[in-house]
Amino acid sequence: METLACNFHSVTFNLSKFSNSLFSKFPLHQVRYSITPATTLSLRMTHSHSSQNPVIEQQRVIIPNKHGDKLVGLLHETGSKEIVILCHGFRSTKADRTMVNLAVALEKEGISAFRFDFAGNGESEGSFEFGNYSKEADDLHSVIQHFCEANRIVYAILGHSKGGDVVLLYASKYHDIHTVVNVSGRYDLKKGIEERFGKDFMDRTQDGFVDIKNKKGVEYRVTKESLMERLSLDMHEACLKIPRECRVLTVHGSADEIIPVGDALEFAKIIPNHKLHIVEGANHNYTSYQTELASVVLNYLKETLQQD
Repeated sequence: METLACNFHSVTFNLSKFSNSLFSKFPLHQVRYSITPATTLSLRMTHSHSSQNPVIEQQRVIIPNKHGDKLVGLLHETGSKEIVILCHGFRSTKADRTMVNLAVALEKEGISAFRFDFAGNGESEGSFEFGNYSKEADDLHSVIQHFCEANRIVYAILGHSKGGDVVLLYASKYHDIHTVVNVSGRYDLKKGIEERFGKDFMDRTQDGFVDIKNKKGVEYRVTKESLMERLSLDMHEACLKIPRECRVLTVHGSADEIIPVGDALEFAKIIPNHKLHIVEGANHNYTSYQTELASVVLNYLKETLQQD
């Protein structure tokens, strides 16, 4: 039996939002919902083989960031005091396959996990912005503060792709988390812009912005301000500010087609307390290597927990 919980103090539950996900997997006649005395709405999905499966609870949590935007996330609650925060990448969401698989893997080990949408992404409020690394690090800070105020221990932060850079920037700016996992983060941010948009991209932003289009129309907008924000970030300098007591694991696929594996080697050179793991054959999204990625992350977190 699985349980999804929503807090009515901060969200209105809409069954229609789940029509393409939960109800496609579980027939309507198997779904029961009720409001508990603790003002939590729970959805319980009963499996025909429920006696063989543990009860899984996912709580929808809404957290305001420093700008007043509401960040929406899902807490995979196991009852552990420790919690791991998961951060998605560029133009992605908390529903990304890697985020979900890692949360479930942690959950199976009895470790609570929280995956959320950065402002302007997924269900969270705010406008999408290209770059925006520093603001996303501040979003992460708001999330961590929320759980610390709830007497939880944020044991580790993990980010994939752009999220990998965000957790590293967080560690360089805030020194309150001592275990960081960077999955396929980018070391050379300027090079990434040239690869994605071309070397003449700055010239194309003279009017203040450029709309990136696909076959359906405008996909997203890149403003000159947001572009300059990204170009001003020096991951080398940021990583040098990560305290030695902060343990960092970098995981990268050897066949990453978006961010070269060489970026991971650069992180390994400069981060003081660092461990590097290359997943042979894996692409950027670990398409056929999700199990191996989860195993690497879990083994590292178990090792650090034992050290503490």
